[in-house]
Amino acid sequence: MSAIKKFQVTFDCAEPERLARFWCEVLGYVMPPPPEGFTTWDDFNRTLPPEKQGAWSACSDPSGVGPRLYFQRVPEGKIVKNRVHLDVRVGTGLVGDERLATLEAECARLVALGATHVQTLYADGENESCIPMLDIEGNEFCID
Repeated sequence: MSAIKKFQVTFDCAEPERLARFWCEVLGYVMPPPPEGFTTWDDFNRTLPPEKQGAWSACSDPSGVGPRLYFQRVPEGKIVKNRVHLDVRVGTGLVGDERLATLEAECARLVALGATHVQTLYADGENESCIPMLDIEGNEFCID
């Protein structure tokens, strides 16, 4: 049996393209080009039945290292806490005040994009502090 090398993370959501664009900004990801023969995704979507238009979106790491993110429209809203969440590593290699300042600056950047700052968790160890947040549709994630 071979080891799995690639995977994608799928989000159920109300507005797939809007959420994909948010995560592009958070992670430095890019939206894929529209299918061959279409200039834009809007052009492609207009060829679909109304119920399928804008039903999904995706984004990926331009370097090809990180997982692809896939966003699919679902009719129900988010009700409970996610059982899985993303940890966005922004303070890697930093310690102490420099690490905390980096986390706080990233938090401010993400709040400006529409994220919600839930709290800042200060840990005893220099590298354990993190900031739980919510994306624009209320999905939990952390920056650490």
